[in-house]
Amino acid sequence: MAHSSLTRALHPVIDDHLGATFPALALTVVRGSDVLLDAAWGWLDPDAQSRPTRPDSLFDLASVTKLFTTTAFLGLVSEGRAALDDPLVSVVPEFGATGPRPLDGGQDPHTRALLPAPDSARGQTADPARVTFRHLLTHTSGLAPWRDVYAAAGPPPPPPDQPDPLPRRTRWANGLRALCAYPFVGGPGNGVVRYSDLGLMLLGEAVARLHGTPGDLEPAIRARVLDPLGLASATFNPLSHGRAREHIAPTELDADWRGRRCWGEVHDENACGLGGVAGHAGLFAAARDVAALGAAWLDADPRLGIAPNLLRDATRQHAASEDVRRGLGWLLKGGAESSAGDAFGPASFGHTGFTGTSLWVDPARRLVVACLTNRVYRGRHFTGILAFRRALHDAIASEVNRS
Repeated sequence: MAHSSLTRALHPVIDDHLGATFPALALTVVRGSDVLLDAAWGWLDPDAQSRPTRPDSLFDLASVTKLFTTTAFLGLVSEGRAALDDPLVSVVPEFGATGPRPLDGGQDPHTRALLPAPDSARGQTADPARVTFRHLLTHTSGLAPWRDVYAAAGPPPPPPDQPDPLPRRTRWANGLRALCAYPFVGGPGNGVVRYSDLGLMLLGEAVARLHGTPGDLEPAIRARVLDPLGLASATFNPLSHGRAREHIAPTELDADWRGRRCWGEVHDENACGLGGVAGHAGLFAAARDVAALGAAWLDADPRLGIAPNLLRDATRQHAASEDVRRGLGWLLKGGAESSAGDAFGPASFGHTGFTGTSLWVDPARRLVVACLTNRVYRGRHFTGILAFRRALHDAIASEVNRS
């Protein structure tokens, strides 16, 4: 397939959304060992229509970061340092120090309001000692989807090009204490999938401790994922690692907490408040390196350090609720509203990020699609990203089928 034919096929979809759903887009499409497309559209400064997006522009991956944490953890499992059904407290014992915790209704991530507990939760408790790594990976831990961990971690950090008077380790230690005390919203392992950022924050700390760098996930992600796969663009806190702000896609104007537009710092408040490094969010990367992670999983690349049987098992269903199907860390293609669209095969696996990022892998077509946008640039309430993702993946699959 010619690069130009795929580009022409995608133009109607991109034209419908560029400038409306998002101002900047970078897209890498790989089939087998062939890079079919590595291209970019739009502007990193849409107001002035300057700094055109480039294929190597860095985007805030948001929850696509979770795939890197998952990859590192499964490598540690393959080395025998932990097992999927080990309790989290075997590595992070302070998580169980409270004993059974009450259930509540959680917290709204947009309004920050505490939500009322359903009648079925009143008077009920959950035992944190029962939470296993499998529960964290499948989002069946009973932990709340979201809490304002950043409020416990410390004051708003200064802009990312200025030193933070509060060390990153202190921010993380403060946040971890809060994570080890919050009420649950359900019982661990009761089969209900509740997508939880908190679970991946805790998994990130387990990865750091198993790797030998407690309180600091970054060295583990670099040593176990980024360096082995040669993902040179990927980094936490890009400005402090010498990346130019002008090559980074900005995200939302955070008027309420930081008082500035997020540009070169992670959009997610919890990841930012924790020092920019967390298991659930924080990585920045170019699309080609996100695609390279997907290709490594597709090809069972030994550089992942994951045992072949575990690697295969991770992209099979382990939990499901309604139309949501979960592997080990991976989102599996689900019902009619899957962001993978209708044409990707039923064995497809991937993940999305709140900032407008996604990675989807279709094993049947040997197809990998890394799509990075900054759809929160005008605000987090703008819609259209699901429709774009579905149309994009359908158009790519259709064009690949014709080739």
